[in-house]
Amino acid sequence: MTVSKVLITGGAGFIGAHVARRFVAERSDVVILDSFDPAYDVRIKRRAIDLLHSEARPGQVELLEGDIRDAAICTRALRDVTGVVHLAALAGVRPSILDPVRYMDVNVRGTQVLLEALRALDNPRVPFVFASSSSVYGGNVKVPFAESDPVDRPVSPYAASKKAGEVQCATFQHLWRHPVTCL
Repeated sequence: MTVSKVLITGGAGFIGAHVARRFVAERSDVVILDSFDPAYDVRIKRRAIDLLHSEARPGQVELLEGDIRDAAICTRALRDVTGVVHLAALAGVRPSILDPVRYMDVNVRGTQVLLEALRALDNPRVPFVFASSSSVYGGNVKVPFAESDPVDRPVSPYAASKKAGEVQCATFQHLWRHPVTCL
């Protein structure tokens, strides 16, 4: 994705921070939107952001602490971006079984709030990349997985929420002709 300013949701997480570092290295401006959910040690996320700032030029990285379920913070985060990498989500199969409502709220409703904020932009051509999960393959024993493998029987709320995100993105792309890629 060639961008001059990218929004990375979940950008303080392990994958998000590495993606952000790559964009910084390529001289793109980066907006990080992260809730700093304590699903894993918040100190690790803070260190990742500190490292990112140390590698960036002044003003190249903007950190917004907030939740993707908040339309106002999503709108603010999307201001002037030329690309979106949506990584924010509650992750984990086992914890999702213990709290499925929270997983659906954050992962499904949060994705929809972000997509609606994106749709409201003046520029309908901002590319959107959605990070799904190998968990969508459920109990599939064939390895490696293939995109053509069935994913219609998730075995956890987490997997169901990520599959729902893929469907949301496909619907968004169909209705609004917005460029979307699901990973």
